[in-house]
Amino acid sequence: MGPVTRLIARRLPIAACLLLGISLAVYGLLALAPGSTERALLGTRPASPELLAAIRERHHLDQPFPLRYAHWLGGLLRGDLGDSVQTGEPVTARIGERLPVTLELALYATLLIVLLGVPLGLLAAARRERAADRAVTAGAVVAVSAPSFALGTLLLYVFGVKLGWFPVFGAGTGFAGRVRHLTLPAIALALSQIALVTRQTRAAGLDVVARDYLTFARARGLPARHVWGRYALRNTAVPVATSVGLVLAYSMSGAVLVEVTFSLPGLGALIMESVAAKDVPVVQGVALVAGAATIGINLLVDLAYLALDPRLRRAAA
Repeated sequence: MGPVTRLIARRLPIAACLLLGISLAVYGLLALAPGSTERALLGTRPASPELLAAIRERHHLDQPFPLRYAHWLGGLLRGDLGDSVQTGEPVTARIGERLPVTLELALYATLLIVLLGVPLGLLAAARRERAADRAVTAGAVVAVSAPSFALGTLLLYVFGVKLGWFPVFGAGTGFAGRVRHLTLPAIALALSQIALVTRQTRAAGLDVVARDYLTFARARGLPARHVWGRYALRNTAVPVATSVGLVLAYSMSGAVLVEVTFSLPGLGALIMESVAAKDVPVVQGVALVAGAATIGINLLVDLAYLALDPRLRRAAA
């Protein structure tokens, strides 16, 4: 059994326990939240006791909490996440309809983070204590202090309303339309994370600068771009991979407020609607998808460690 197989075999039981804990916690919190599913479903319309009882029986709300959770868990083990209380559609269908927007937004934001954060961090490390380093560090401090929803509102007003360069709502259709609609949300989601990746890459770069092999590479007269591109970047890959994995996981969960700000039909907007309506099956489904995505990203980061660092492969062998 290779190191990759052993790592996956160790992680799968842990992942299953984590997802079980997430589902139980979410289910319990929704059960304790004020309000009731039947009243949220009916709104202000008057309803007879018989109608309320029928709704409660249909969605198993008349059962004690352990039985309700066991019924939902049994469906999950059969691959059935249940039906939405609001629309009656299967939860998998509702999630499948909204998931692409959230994934595209998260990947777009992560791409911006990697393309800007890593080069800026290496630039700051290469120009330590100089004007470029101070400018990058100051910009990172400002960026990390900006809440994504506040930045999103500012971007909407300036570039959407005043200048009219980008749409102010919706996700668009087609590749070009989707990119144009998601640019401002991706920037709002990515900016603070760019600052974190920049700081992480700078710290890793400063550690590499002091190593002998970089000194020898410079002594051999290699061009600076060769020294930093081949030697420094390769040896900062492990900490950078850690930070990129963290920001990708954040982008999946942090998209909630950004999607609401930009009126994007993604998982963030779906879970907000479902929590307000106490649509327990949908909230449970979205929570499981978010938890599974975070666990999967962490596993991919660990696998990237094995690919990037031969010492880890030998230790795991």
